Amino acid sequence: MRSALFAAENMEKESQQPGLRLQNSKMLKAELNGEMMARTGTMVAYQGQVQFQALGSGGVGKWLKQKLTGEGVPLMKVSGRGDVFFADRAADVHLIDLEPGDAISINGANVLAFDSTLQYDIKMVQGMGMMSSAGLFNCVFTGHGRLAITTKGTPVVLTIDQPTYVDPQAAICWSASLQTGYHRADQLGLGTLLGRTTGEAFTMSFAGQGFVVVQPSEEPPQGIAGGESQQSGGALGNLFS
Repeated sequence: MRSALFAAENMEKESQQPGLRLQNSKMLKAELNGEMMARTGTMVAYQGQVQFQALGSGGVGKWLKQKLTGEGVPLMKVSGRGDVFFADRAADVHLIDLEPGDAISINGANVLAFDSTLQYDIKMVQGMGMMSSAGLFNCVFTGHGRLAITTKGTPVVLTIDQPTYVDPQAAICWSASLQTGYHRADQLGLGTLLGRTTGEAFTMSFAGQGFVVVQPSEEPPQGIAGGESQQSGGALGNLFS
């Protein structure tokens, strides 16, 4: 049988080392020898002796925070020996290696899979209210291991070495050490009162040393309803800060 479908670039990629790697730009391959974590519903194929166990948000504490904030990652534990493939609606997949001392803040909706050696918690996005694509809260990952995230389209990675402003619905993840806030982009005037705006009323500001990943697509806020979030932000601030 002959077809361009069977070209080498479409065949399964093999490796001698277990772990997470890209099968292609839109599919993640996990060569499994032990266990890992993945977003529920993202497995598209597997070979070998593999078990899947639903974990909710990854523990009672994270479950409670997810219910309060609307943020978090619905997880499943994947264990055994074999090859497992993951994808999420043909989004682009990117790998990030975290070292001890690293911390990355990421919209939970963009987490695809990660090594079980990593830890994550739900933290308040300081100074943003409901402006970020993740809403008032984000997931912060720490530890040593590999993390797979998704973007809609090819992103740009901005180095924060000068005042930087990003559409909050396009900001996917950033160095957790950065200081965040918001900046009014629209200038108030007669045109604003008449309903003429740029469509960019607010931008997210970043300061410090680090990076921000920006995708070429604007996501609607994923957090809880605006009124509820704004009212609960102060009450929940001490819990999640």
